[in-house]
Amino acid sequence: MVNLRPVPGQLPADLFGKRDQDRAVRVLDAVASARLKWTTMINRRDLSPRVDDHRLALVVTERRIEAHDQDVVSLRLAAPDRRELPPWRAGAHLDLELPSGRLRQYSLCGDPADTRAYRVAVRRIPDGLGGSVEVHEGLPVGAPITVRGPRNAFPFAVPGHGAPAARLHFIAGGIGITPILPMARLAQRLGIDWSMVYTGRNRDTIPFLDEIAGFGDRVTVRTDDEHGLPDAAALLPGVAADTAVYCCGPVPMTSAVAAAIREMPGVELHSERFSPPPIVNGVPFEIQFASTGEVIEVAADRSALDTILEARPDRPYSCRQGFCRTCKVRVLSGEPEHRETVLTAAEHEAGEMLVCVSRSPGGRLVLDL
Repeated sequence: MVNLRPVPGQLPADLFGKRDQDRAVRVLDAVASARLKWTTMINRRDLSPRVDDHRLALVVTERRIEAHDQDVVSLRLAAPDRRELPPWRAGAHLDLELPSGRLRQYSLCGDPADTRAYRVAVRRIPDGLGGSVEVHEGLPVGAPITVRGPRNAFPFAVPGHGAPAARLHFIAGGIGITPILPMARLAQRLGIDWSMVYTGRNRDTIPFLDEIAGFGDRVTVRTDDEHGLPDAAALLPGVAADTAVYCCGPVPMTSAVAAAIREMPGVELHSERFSPPPIVNGVPFEIQFASTGEVIEVAADRSALDTILEARPDRPYSCRQGFCRTCKVRVLSGEPEHRETVLTAAEHEAGEMLVCVSRSPGGRLVLDL
């Protein structure tokens, strides 16, 4: 297991042994204080052996409403012959190939010890990009579903089992509870010292409250209607040195937690976010579609994917964070600026690019579109 606590005043060059400093680390190094602890974001590669080569034909065996507002549904997925499924670790997710052709990622929120089924939970977002509505309306019990994975971009390091921290603190915002639940169950099972703050708009919108109640007073449930919007102090009660914080939720929450932990020596932060990463130090550039010669302009503060979708709304994409590979395209001419960590050196050499996060340092890219 990689030591996630760098030398004081120095961020690591790269967690995976490359000679040059990782781009994400360069950004953190520029904006963070010397006491910032290393942050594991959703677009990091797995620190455990990869098992994401699997493409599995499963079936929905159970559906449950998990929140009183009925906007969160969980699905239990199993093989038609009930055979054992590939193993997974807390923090992992599945890629679901939805009937429409959309590819969407959902955290596994069941028990890794259950080797014959996976469980995911999805909040309906009516004005979103369509995936959540399709899960709610188009996947009844008995429906076939193809999945890829499991993959783990939010790896969990257990204290006393190779991780340096002595205790754990979890922070979950709404549906952000899904990757946190298996972590909390494992911590409870192993007798580790841990705590959790679980937030949401109100109790009707918070999923898995019955399961959370089983953890007793280790968990503090805070709702906006009862307690107001939580600040960092409310999200990090009692957190001190030698604590690893695992946080999943909306960007404002994760940003507030990250800012506070920069000022907390000896505290680690591991975070998974819901939305695309911000564009840092972007410059304008052009994209030319090889098939038509059409040229579009990408602004300094916009992603290549967003700009491409305005001209080609049928282009496939999914995570928008640089890890699922759905938006991969080949660069025929020009200099790409790779801002992901999943493509291999050979893929970079072949001109492959993930347009959701990667861009160009200027000039024009001719893409095989």
